[in-house]
Amino acid sequence: MEFTKGHGTGNDFVILPDPDGALELTPALVAALCDRRRGIGADGVLRVVRAAKHPEGAALAGEAEWFMDYWNSDGSLAEMCGNGARVFVRYLLETGLAVPSGAALPVGTRAGVVRARVEGETVAVEMRRPRLYDASAAALGGLSLPGTAVDAGNPHLVCPLPAGLELAALDLTRAPGYDPTVFPAGVNVEFTTPAEPVDGTDGHVLMRVYERGSAETLSCGTGACAVAAVALRDQGRNTGTITVDVPGGRLTVTVTDDSCWLAGPALLVATGTLTPTALT
Repeated sequence: MEFTKGHGTGNDFVILPDPDGALELTPALVAALCDRRRGIGADGVLRVVRAAKHPEGAALAGEAEWFMDYWNSDGSLAEMCGNGARVFVRYLLETGLAVPSGAALPVGTRAGVVRARVEGETVAVEMRRPRLYDASAAALGGLSLPGTAVDAGNPHLVCPLPAGLELAALDLTRAPGYDPTVFPAGVNVEFTTPAEPVDGTDGHVLMRVYERGSAETLSCGTGACAVAAVALRDQGRNTGTITVDVPGGRLTVTVTDDSCWLAGPALLVATGTLTPTALT
């Protein structure tokens, strides 16, 4: 089985080419591939398949040739992955499966079609505008941290830290607690603190994240979009650009009236072959 390894601000993925949907991908195989000691190691798997050849992508085939079949590192499926989409687009272009053009490149996902633009190492994807819909809280280390529930194509809970509590002090080796009545399918939890302004943007936020199905990761693209939407709301704004620094690097999020652009580096770092039977 051929594979490529890529990452977007440290959010890393095993990429499996499967244009005709012939690969039998199972939760056990995905978890084995993502195992950082016995497999390749990653936060998730991106299967590259033609939309028309995937049962969940067929309805999008008229808009997008390619479907991003994204799996979390524990073998569960996810609706969307912003950094994954950016790495997916990088793979399409570098392997010749898509041709660069002046138009945005469409990609099918379980959350609908996203569109991407590429400039050098930066890949920007246009996704749905985050929807802030409820107040909730995360339980962590005996603390109850109030936050905002956000739908960014997948569920998020954005929790600004109170004064005096540092991001570095958080123990994210265990999943934060959350209200299952608000998040019946689980949730990605972001913890944030404000930072010094960055020229050309409307705000600057530092973020750590615990992703459902993957534990703490160095970056989460949809999480950054959710964080940016909350930061703008707290300023009394509906649109604008927020810089979001994650442990793996820097992302720039621009929220418009009807969409959200996530921009940052997306790199492919290795290619090779693997023996699936050696993983099980």
